[in-house]
Amino acid sequence: MTKYTGEIAALGTSFCWSFGSIFFTIASRLIGSSEVNRIRLVLGMLLLMFTHLSITGTLIPLNARFHHWFWLGMSGIVGFAIGDTLLFRGYVLIGPRLTMLLMSLAPVLGALLGWFVLGEFLSLKELIGIIVTIFGISVVLYSRNEQKSHKKIYSTGILCGLGASLCQALGYFLSKKGLAYYDLSALSGNVIRIMSGALAIWVIALSQGRVSSTISGLGNGKAVLAMIGGAIFGPFLGVWLSLVAIQHSYIGIASTLMALPPVILIPLSRWIFKEHITKYAVVGTIVAIIGVGLIFID
Repeated sequence: MTKYTGEIAALGTSFCWSFGSIFFTIASRLIGSSEVNRIRLVLGMLLLMFTHLSITGTLIPLNARFHHWFWLGMSGIVGFAIGDTLLFRGYVLIGPRLTMLLMSLAPVLGALLGWFVLGEFLSLKELIGIIVTIFGISVVLYSRNEQKSHKKIYSTGILCGLGASLCQALGYFLSKKGLAYYDLSALSGNVIRIMSGALAIWVIALSQGRVSSTISGLGNGKAVLAMIGGAIFGPFLGVWLSLVAIQHSYIGIASTLMALPPVILIPLSRWIFKEHITKYAVVGTIVAIIGVGLIFID
């Protein structure tokens, strides 16, 4: 471990989530967002379990205690089963750039939750950061004039992004509690999270009779390749690095660096999806990230 292990991991998380969102958007538009989320959780779980086997000698963390399984399991259900279902729907409706920009509200929502629920004090600088972040995102959303003819789709996508952001904030809080006591590696913690999320989402699919339709999506070769790429960058490398980041760095610094995907996605969305990006969108995105930094960096 180096002095900046947490910061490097957080920056790596941003790049992984940026590329992962591109892959998952492509797959979701081919076979459906819910189907992609179910399949990629299984792919990500298998990758993590075999990695865990190669490093620790066991497929699952046998040294984990009830404390770990409970809190990290809850984090997996909230983050993967609920939050990512909303996230993938947002990818389809408004694209990865805007959806990931809304995800930068996660630290803002986390700070507000801590204030209202736990009574945590917010300084003037943090309050200004929240206002700046919300203002920057509002500028980007307002600049999307081309969406006026599809207001219902656009509004639904925005709600999905906001819901996913809230779930991520709750998921990080639960993960922090799960990793706070007793010695458990970030890799083992992520195995517990993804196992819990995968189990929950497939139980829901079974109750809704959507298992066969999900499996049939594997017949689309392009979607499968995109999902494999997304699974590697998302629930495998991305989430693993995010846990390393919050375990080895101040959560404020880690949260700020992990909020960079909207900036990284500006050139990627322009190049891959031929998305028209206005100067207001660029400025608003940068302002939003600055706001996130103001909240957490001392």
